[in-house]
Amino acid sequence: MNRTARTNDRYSRTRTGGSAGSGRGGYRAQAPSRSGAPGRSGAPSRSGGYGRRPAALKGEFALPVTVTPALPAAATFAELDMPAELLKTLTGLGMNEPFPIQSATLPNSLAGRDVLGRGRTGSGKTLAFGLALLARTAGQRAEQRKPLALILVPTRELAQQVTDALTPYARSLKLQLTTVVGGMSIGRQAAALRSGTEVVVATPGRLKDLIERGDCRLDRVAITVLDEADQMADMGFMPQVTELLDQVRPDGQRMLFSATLDRNVDLLVRRYLNDPVVHSVDPSAGAVTTMEHHVLHVHGADKYATTTEIAARDGRVIMFLDTKHAVDGLTKHLLNSGVRAAALHGGKSQPQRNRTLAQFKSGHVTVLVATNVAARGIHVDNLDLVVNVDPPGDHKDYLHRGGRTARAGESGSVVTLVLPNQRREMTRLMADAGITPRTTQVRSGEAELSRITGAQAPSGVPVVIAAPVVERPKRGGSSSRGRRSRPAQGSSQRRSRGSAA
Repeated sequence: MNRTARTNDRYSRTRTGGSAGSGRGGYRAQAPSRSGAPGRSGAPSRSGGYGRRPAALKGEFALPVTVTPALPAAATFAELDMPAELLKTLTGLGMNEPFPIQSATLPNSLAGRDVLGRGRTGSGKTLAFGLALLARTAGQRAEQRKPLALILVPTRELAQQVTDALTPYARSLKLQLTTVVGGMSIGRQAAALRSGTEVVVATPGRLKDLIERGDCRLDRVAITVLDEADQMADMGFMPQVTELLDQVRPDGQRMLFSATLDRNVDLLVRRYLNDPVVHSVDPSAGAVTTMEHHVLHVHGADKYATTTEIAARDGRVIMFLDTKHAVDGLTKHLLNSGVRAAALHGGKSQPQRNRTLAQFKSGHVTVLVATNVAARGIHVDNLDLVVNVDPPGDHKDYLHRGGRTARAGESGSVVTLVLPNQRREMTRLMADAGITPRTTQVRSGEAELSRITGAQAPSGVPVVIAAPVVERPKRGGSSSRGRRSRPAQGSSQRRSRGSAA
């Protein structure tokens, strides 16, 4: 008898009213165990189980709903059932009150419930799943090649951001945290797994490679997180993701977090989440009060000059373009114009991408010119402007690009340069994103462009961005356990990453 048939005897599906935290109707399931090893008593049938589509989710799939009441939200971290070491670390980083998505989901995820969370990028999703994962793994030790918890992410940059955000908390619990991504030494990652690591942060492709090499097994993974699952689907990772999820403990806890949820993740929700607590922030939350959205109508002959003046502003800015070739071309032009710019795209090696991000975060580079590789997984303090030099392809890309600014309550602006033949499509995209932008006709050199973006004339003196001297990483540098973990990269950075990752 298969898993679905076995569990159907123990679960009945009803259509009754439920709590605000858990939705209306859906599965009636046994409450998960709140003691012992992480896990759940079984899973209902994965077919169906959807209620009516809420109005706020128009255009997206109907979220699964449950009749199992959600636990009340937590007003402070102190009232959560977490190890003292985690609470001490949070206090030391100046974080006493959880963000809304943390407040709503942590009481439930700490109790072992599956979680389906949607919140705008920068809303605090990393700690929402990370604190629960670390707290429930505390006190356990992994065997060689057999991690206890897994966080799957779509990009290398997001994997590094998650690792950076969770490292101080893992260190406080003496848990080893290993990053497994492409573009870096697979031998070093295999060595960390063979030595025994409790938590793995991975991109699907590299993790699959390590499993096929015999360097990793997932049969002891009791807690699995999918971060930005919609992008993994959009990037074609779905077969790899499902193959990996089929290898983790079938009675384990699963948490799925994303800035957007659409039909691409419908399969994952139906197949792998059991009676989840659903916490959803409307996708148009990208239009928070601390973020301004501007559509600037430009003419083709003036677009390059307009872009250059915006890039020459005081302060940092990320500029998005569609292709690697366009990114390299604009970067070269900006450097020749006297703007400290650097390119970031998939054609760069991972060490090059890491160095470029480090230079941007330190202020050595003031303009990051990028493809969508930078649209997720990058957090930079005090980044108050994102410019879509090329308009994004859809509203999800827009929200994720814009999410690089106005993070964790900071203010910021998103500016999109639109040519005459792009205006109709841009209007449709903004409607899909639930955003009403301010639309202005601008030209280079005009005061209105400067007022909106801080644009100014560049110096015209060519600059060269020297590559920084990078120390050779120590063996095991992708892991953290006690004193072996990497040194913190500055308390202010850690605080921001922890609170807004």
